[in-house]
Amino acid sequence: MSTKLFVGNLSFKTTENDLQDAFAAFGSVVEANIMMDRMTGRPRGFAFVTMASPEEAQKAIEGLHGKEFDGRALTVNIARPREERPAGGGGRGPRRDFGGGRGDRGER
Repeated sequence: MSTKLFVGNLSFKTTENDLQDAFAAFGSVVEANIMMDRMTGRPRGFAFVTMASPEEAQKAIEGLHGKEFDGRALTVNIARPREERPAGGGGRGPRRDFGGGRGDRGER
């Protein structure tokens, strides 16, 4: 059973091939995906790497977490499922409207 790892604090010049090579030292890499910004198409500074087994994933964490890679100290840990976010809320909770605007909500 494969295990997905979160890899944070990546240099913006790191490629998926760079990640593949680095993690391959600890076992079989199933997949390496650098997350890209939808608007700019530029890297967001983190990735997900899937290792073939939980044991290989643990070896990769022990071998790479906190280690320098492309000039940055990597964060490597088990990926957690993405949390549900409210639609259109920007993740900041419910919108509060306290009124008191310029009369655009009707005359008082």
